[in-house]
Amino acid sequence: MTGGRRWNERQVRFMNRSFVERLGGELEGFRRDGVYKRFNYIDSPQSARVKMEGRGEVIILSSNNYLGLCDEPEVVEAGRRGLDRFGAGTGSVRFICGTFTIHRELEQRLARFVGAEASLTYVSCWNANEGLMPACLDEKDAVISDALNHASIIDSIRLCKAQRKVYPHSDMGALEKALREASSARHRFICTDGVFSMEGDITRLPDIVELARRYDAIVMVDDSHGTGVLGKTGRGTAEHYGLLDEVDVITSTLGKALGGAAGGFTAGPAALVDFLCQRSRPQLFSNALPPTVASSALAAVDHLERHPELVARLHDNVRFFREGLLGLGFKPHPSQTPIIPVIVGETAFAIKMSDMLLDEGVFVTGFGYPVVPQGQARVRCQISAAHSRADLQAALDAFRKVGRKLGLI
Repeated sequence: MTGGRRWNERQVRFMNRSFVERLGGELEGFRRDGVYKRFNYIDSPQSARVKMEGRGEVIILSSNNYLGLCDEPEVVEAGRRGLDRFGAGTGSVRFICGTFTIHRELEQRLARFVGAEASLTYVSCWNANEGLMPACLDEKDAVISDALNHASIIDSIRLCKAQRKVYPHSDMGALEKALREASSARHRFICTDGVFSMEGDITRLPDIVELARRYDAIVMVDDSHGTGVLGKTGRGTAEHYGLLDEVDVITSTLGKALGGAAGGFTAGPAALVDFLCQRSRPQLFSNALPPTVASSALAAVDHLERHPELVARLHDNVRFFREGLLGLGFKPHPSQTPIIPVIVGETAFAIKMSDMLLDEGVFVTGFGYPVVPQGQARVRCQISAAHSRADLQAALDAFRKVGRKLGLI
């Protein structure tokens, strides 16, 4: 990302001219239409408030730092110790050069945390998802996916050879119909997000598990926005519904509630994890997690297990902010999670609202097409346990001011 800097003649000399000219023309169209995305640079740890270049201190309402662990001293110090003990990284993939003991320790803890036999870490949850279905399924199998699943699940399905079926969001009747239609498949693999990242709603896991039992299907949940967030102790969507140990496969991230650095994992039966070690291409052909990240993530799990009150604090903040928005006259999308989308219509309008809120000292991102459907653009608020009531009230004051200027309230 160049912050809006245009390609120049010097760059063209090193690339195919027509290719670069086409990209440049499309970028100009993004700017003209008001949908061009830019980076905002932060010069401090991720927290409830940060120092942003050119802006000073701003309140963050656009981070997945749900438990405030990105700058938790215990988590940061664990990363330093990992760097001192293991160095910068493995220098190659795990089965070639060896794997650090911190990776084994982290994987054992993650499996126990989500109620699985074993787990395998990846450099991101995108890689965990992408490495799952192509390794395990082929043309004899069927994959059945919720229409609003994350792009990484969609891409994973595209990479595998299984039959593909998509059911309308949370439509259990359509899911059952797809399961019946796939009755001749060797395996029926139901894929769903635990928490849908753009809507903030929670998957109907009890219904999905019941259907899976009835039709001998496998349930896979990407719990990236549920891990550390849902359930009394933050173990995710399965704990939220009292279904720990009853989900076949869980993928999730270490880059959100669990320290926020990077990384992801797949958890499930020990045989599955061993098979992924043998056949999952993103694992076979990528370096292991940096030991700093593995060490910080392990410390984040430790911290959460010692401080489950963080989860309660997070949901207290969610209730306060959601009720505040409703009181102002906004109509946030209904959900029980820290993801609170305010639907505003067109993409350019969402980006304009986001820019105006940033002028008021609140960083909240506007999302539009193709991330969400046309006409469903939104500003997506994300609440953290690290927010004080003063932070949230200041953000609500900014929403009031901007909402009135834009005629939304």
